[in-house]
Amino acid sequence: MTRSDAGRGGAFLRPPVVEMVGVGRSFTGPPKVDAVRDIDLTIADGEYLSIVGPSGSGKSTLLHLLGLLDRPSAGTYRLDGVDVSRLSERQRSQLRGERIGFVFQAFHLLPHRSVLENVELSMLYGRIPRRERAERARRTLERVGLAHRVEFSPQTLSGGERQRVAIARALAPAPSLLLADEPTGNLDSVNADAVLDVFDKLHMEGLTLAVITHDDDVSKRADRRVRITDGTLSQVVDHPDVLHDVVQRPHALGHRDVDGVER
Repeated sequence: MTRSDAGRGGAFLRPPVVEMVGVGRSFTGPPKVDAVRDIDLTIADGEYLSIVGPSGSGKSTLLHLLGLLDRPSAGTYRLDGVDVSRLSERQRSQLRGERIGFVFQAFHLLPHRSVLENVELSMLYGRIPRRERAERARRTLERVGLAHRVEFSPQTLSGGERQRVAIARALAPAPSLLLADEPTGNLDSVNADAVLDVFDKLHMEGLTLAVITHDDDVSKRADRRVRITDGTLSQVVDHPDVLHDVVQRPHALGHRDVDGVER
């Protein structure tokens, strides 16, 4: 059953995780730069979206807006139905910590902490009780195939394994949205495929993903692709005669913890 099919009967339909309408971001300069403009973007609950574009196209600016790292100059942005323009910086920071996970090209792991401790640290400032953090970190590492590496130092791991630790760190707080910025940029093809396989698995479990990349091969793994060029978005149609619906997947009906409990 597709999400569209489910919606026709009124069951299973959930609001989008991301709703951007007329979003723009300008920098005053001089000279003034319109980094992104008139962005209309919806990301459905459980969808896997890729945003592809060359350097300087506005990808980073859009990532910062999606991740609540910056505020738009125009338009509205709702994350999980919350109009973020109405929030204080403290409220935005809390929402970002609870609802958004980040994966970057660089792994940003602490070399003198174990793999388990690196993942635990992502829950330090959240509402997760201290006694639960280690167990949740272990479950999340198992989810990305690293249960056998929990006590290792990140320095002893391959690049692909370190990126999977970074993914586990992003997943541990149980975000609504996983944002990945060039997640395979530092990896060889074998490790890149392993990381993309993890994204496929998370997608099948119902996680909402947005991957920003310049690599068409990476972007093609997603349900849907959009291209950003000179700060504006356009749809990428791979198969014009086929309508791509978001598949209704297990665990996609609610915001769930790493152990599958709906929140």
